[in-house]
Amino acid sequence: MSQQGSGGNVIAAICNIFFPGLGQLVQGRIMSALIFAIIVFGGYALWFLIVPAIIGAIVHLWAIIDAAKYDNRSG
Repeated sequence: MSQQGSGGNVIAAICNIFFPGLGQLVQGRIMSALIFAIIVFGGYALWFLIVPAIIGAIVHLWAIIDAAKYDNRSG
């Protein structure tokens, strides 16, 4: 994508709202996408244990912010 705050980053952040890790995948960061998706879906799958669901929700929010603030020039 371009730089922080670009339209591509906004689209990536919106993608992450619906499917965690999809925004990173749109940006071409496959490993980040896999890690975010595994942690979030694992946490949500174990919702009855409460703590993993809270961790999943925090990582889900982190994935959204990470996609929105990604700067291609820094990495």
